[in-house]
Amino acid sequence: MRLNTKDFKVTSVKEVDLSRTSMINDLSVTEDVIRDEWIPKAIEQLRELQEKLFAEEKWGILVDLQAMDAGGKDEAITFIFSQLPSQGLRSTSFKKPTALDVKHDYLWRFQSALPERGEIAIFNRSYYEEVIGTRVQGQLDEEQMPDELVNEDIWQVRYRQINDFEQYLSENGFLVVKFFMNVSKDVQKERLLERMKDPEKNWDFSFSDVEDRDKWDDFQEAFKDLLVNTSTDVAPWYVLPADDEWLTRYLVSLIMIEHLKDLDPQKPKPSKEEQEKLDEYIKKLEKE
Repeated sequence: MRLNTKDFKVTSVKEVDLSRTSMINDLSVTEDVIRDEWIPKAIEQLRELQEKLFAEEKWGILVDLQAMDAGGKDEAITFIFSQLPSQGLRSTSFKKPTALDVKHDYLWRFQSALPERGEIAIFNRSYYEEVIGTRVQGQLDEEQMPDELVNEDIWQVRYRQINDFEQYLSENGFLVVKFFMNVSKDVQKERLLERMKDPEKNWDFSFSDVEDRDKWDDFQEAFKDLLVNTSTDVAPWYVLPADDEWLTRYLVSLIMIEHLKDLDPQKPKPSKEEQEKLDEYIKKLEKE
């Protein structure tokens, strides 16, 4: 089976199927090949494209990572994005809104972390938590919104607002790429237990990770709803089979490469005057 990134892209459908959480067996390839051969080649290509993006300073890219706990967001950042040059790269992990945050609209706290031109900015969780966690956990009351604005239409309203926000970013030269790491309940259980039992890892465990499993079906419905309503031509969602960790990391790399190729960033060339001065300084240094 050959990988086609379009197979993971959410298009205009009425419902998203989240049953495919694993597919490495369908590829007739081992995890070792993906980890030791495919990913290093992809990262090298990604590095070259990111360097051009940073040098050109025209486009910026916002990467949204969403998943259930233990879905592999942190690992994707560690194994893929952290291997890129630190220049032109930033990663932000968003926690519970602060007292100051809730005095503003729900998108306010994300503004300062948006990419500059030439940058790739990674959101480890994002404004999508405002239509996932807030919805499932019933946290709207904490936002201090006027009562008349909190009604049965609020999620559709937020989907529209988020789509408008991402359209605005796109029309101003900032691409939005969104990954949903689709982990199964069984594999999440294995990863949570490993994290809890390992003294070197259990610092990263939160009791809410297990508590959220009690609302697994509610979270799945919330994810399906947002994927259908917020995957657009300018800001598509990609649903990745997160039970296969290394395959998911490879797909993130591959999809990022494709989007960067579409942008086709180029390193700026010096003007005639700049080239003449450059040649002059080269000769000056060579004579020292």
